[in-house]
Amino acid sequence: MTEPVPLRRNRDFILLQVGQTLSSIGSESTGIAYPLLVLAVTHSPVKAGVVGFARIVPWALFGFLAGVLVDRTHRKRLMIVSDLVRVGAVTSIVVALALGELSFLQVTVVAFVEGTMYVLFNVAEIGALRSVVPVRQLPRAAAGEQVRYSTVTLVAPPLGGTLFGLARGLPFLVDALSYVFSVSSLLAMRTPFQEERAAAPSEPLRAQLAEGFRWLWSHPFLRMCAVLFTWTNLVFEGLFLVLVVVGRRQGLSAAEIGALVGAAGVCGLTGSFVSPRLQRLLSMRTIVLGSFWIQLGVLAFVAKPSIYVLFAGAVPMFLFLPTVNAVVIGYRVAMVPDRLTGRVNSVARTIALCGAPLGPLTAGVLLGSLSARATVAIFAGMLVFLAIVATASPSIRRAPSLDELDDLPTRTAAPVAAG
Repeated sequence: MTEPVPLRRNRDFILLQVGQTLSSIGSESTGIAYPLLVLAVTHSPVKAGVVGFARIVPWALFGFLAGVLVDRTHRKRLMIVSDLVRVGAVTSIVVALALGELSFLQVTVVAFVEGTMYVLFNVAEIGALRSVVPVRQLPRAAAGEQVRYSTVTLVAPPLGGTLFGLARGLPFLVDALSYVFSVSSLLAMRTPFQEERAAAPSEPLRAQLAEGFRWLWSHPFLRMCAVLFTWTNLVFEGLFLVLVVVGRRQGLSAAEIGALVGAAGVCGLTGSFVSPRLQRLLSMRTIVLGSFWIQLGVLAFVAKPSIYVLFAGAVPMFLFLPTVNAVVIGYRVAMVPDRLTGRVNSVARTIALCGAPLGPLTAGVLLGSLSARATVAIFAGMLVFLAIVATASPSIRRAPSLDELDDLPTRTAAPVAAG
């Protein structure tokens, strides 16, 4: 068997990672700028939660359809169009702020549009990754993407908070420029983002969606992970808003809140670097179950409601999250046939993320009517329940092994090697 080109020498993989790192830094900078902007303009945690909801809810609304679209269209063109639409949307906030005419409605609409384009881009990007990386390297590539996400989490929140402190529109301007960099990297890539296709399928849309559902539902481990991650994503997004609001209430500046969230990126980056070793040492079952129990550290905030205690309690989760993401996503992407890549991964991600928009909305409502301690206690109770369900689940106990990927056939479309 011919040894594949190392990922560090895979030109198109590097281009994809560099371009999306820059793009993600821009978008995650606005991720912290959105609630800060709404809190500055309206002083309402509930409205900040509404904007967070609007930015994430497109996964629940369009995730399934995005998978069909990605499997039927030219993936690279779809990604470029998505980036260009996002440039226009976030630039409108910069212009409105400069004219002094920004409204809460506009911020909500822009957040929704940016979130919708992200759904299309993200589902297509999964196919791009699968095309430029050999099958056996996909878990390692997924771990590399976790390094990217962690780097973004390290850099973007402090950057967004600092930029917001300098000028409210600055994080959104940087976001727009980051999408321009993303387009440039996509144009420079040589590998086709999908295998050769026959004519567009003639089946009705419902039948095409059903095929993606059937494939995922026939794999009990992947199905159960998607369902459980629905609720962990709800809690995660809710706790993010809690962190911002509690930080403000306890006297932290925008830059200090950004730095605190960025410190989570240090933990995630560390976890990303040790992820390949953990994949070798631990079984898939141990990794997945461990990810649920390790999240319970946030209970410490209930005993002592300090922003720093909340952060410290979440540190183990930040460290371990890259590994569980890498093994589950890498395994799923490697197993699914190319023609179903968009649909299956959009189904899995939509199920996993459909609870996410309810996180900031729930947190905003709870923070508006209860104490931060009670809010975190409710979220922590959900985590305890999920950990128990995961431990009792037969499909999680019988989790597959990454060694199965060695038996998969090599794809005909190989990535372009570095020169």
